[in-house]
Amino acid sequence: MGLSVLDLFKVGLGPSSSHTVGPMVAGNRFLEELKEQRKILLTARVKIELYGSLALTGKGHATHTAVMQGLSGESPDKIDPDHAVELVREIRSSEHIRLDGFHIIPFKEENDLLFLMEQFLPQHPNGMTITAFDNDGMVILRNSYFSVGGGFVLSENEVNAPATEQAAANIPYPFENAKDLLEIGDNYHLSISEIVLANELHLPRTHNPKEDLLHIWKVMKECIDRGCKTTGTLPGGLNVKRRAHDMHQDLINRAEYDKDHFEVMDWVSLFALAVNEENAVGSRVVTAPTNGAAGVIPAVLAYYVRFINGRSEDDIVTFLATAAAIGMIYKKNASISAAEVGCQGEIGVACSMAAGALCAVLGGTNNQIENAAEIGMEHNLGLTCDPIAGLVQVPCIERNTMGAIKAINAARLAMQGDGSHRVHLDDVVETMRQTGLDMQNKYKETATGGLAVNVVAC
Repeated sequence: MGLSVLDLFKVGLGPSSSHTVGPMVAGNRFLEELKEQRKILLTARVKIELYGSLALTGKGHATHTAVMQGLSGESPDKIDPDHAVELVREIRSSEHIRLDGFHIIPFKEENDLLFLMEQFLPQHPNGMTITAFDNDGMVILRNSYFSVGGGFVLSENEVNAPATEQAAANIPYPFENAKDLLEIGDNYHLSISEIVLANELHLPRTHNPKEDLLHIWKVMKECIDRGCKTTGTLPGGLNVKRRAHDMHQDLINRAEYDKDHFEVMDWVSLFALAVNEENAVGSRVVTAPTNGAAGVIPAVLAYYVRFINGRSEDDIVTFLATAAAIGMIYKKNASISAAEVGCQGEIGVACSMAAGALCAVLGGTNNQIENAAEIGMEHNLGLTCDPIAGLVQVPCIERNTMGAIKAINAARLAMQGDGSHRVHLDDVVETMRQTGLDMQNKYKETATGGLAVNVVAC
């Protein structure tokens, strides 16, 4: 498996990895193709067509603004959130867009960016097509892109290509599933994190995995801190009040020896709320493995750092590397896209990743880690994605708190055993995949079922 830890943990903007980060990346990729074919200066117009889930919940997820930013040459990991807003305002007021930041062409959003809500491209629910025209109205480049979850984007050729065993020759310890991972650990006497970090040195994404993972934690922690300091109401029309600030003040003002034995649980919920309130306003977050589930892993890691061991950088690296290994298994064998399998592929996967990671830093064996990850998903199977008004707010923000609490419980349950268990991680990954296939589309990030239709949005 050729996935990197930095594929699972990406720095980007909220509110959605598949609907915001992915479309921005698609815009970047289209620009690269124009430049490679020396056609960017020939482009007189671009048209963007959003299909399926990207269309149905695109406005609530900022898909339309993200693709405009991507075509302007901005990337998810580098764009300043304030500049992102100003850039879209300029495009709309001028009715022009600067392709790659320099080639100015007319752009009228109502004509050039279409939400085709009744149409789905057959390859994936999150499909979009970008077309470039010359001065005579002739097509000079057209490509379809698929945002397959977690900020991963595939072109039409890539999504149709047969799977390849690309990483087997490139990394020392290739694994396709949890069974492989455990066998490698047994055969080479390696922990799961050691396997991942050894592979990472043979991949092109990073030359210093420890440094990059510590940077990921730094961005996560900054996001928690911002969320705890900010008040107000979330945008989008639901008038959801930000709660993390007041909750933080309440927790720090409590007596040192409060008799409420669940206070630590309140802190965990606070960490998750803070991240996902930041995500909801389009702030900088870490996709972990998605934006909709971005609060689970930071909340559990913050719990470990604050209440168990706050001094060990090695533990932070172990935590994130272990979580990444588990995420890779889901990415390879099922999905981390709510549009494909429902929220079990987002909160469920994040919970599973966090549970295994926490178990690792608590001293768990590889078998106990695998057990914790299995428990974390087993009790999220069938979780639907039904965001009210297509916004990543209700039930998404609170759902991150639930995922974090479940992850801690799963890790603690696994630590009580010896690693032997009846249901294995590969079993629940396959069950999650099958459940996602059986789930009706209205429960898969379309805002056409569940809470999205049973709760009045305004």
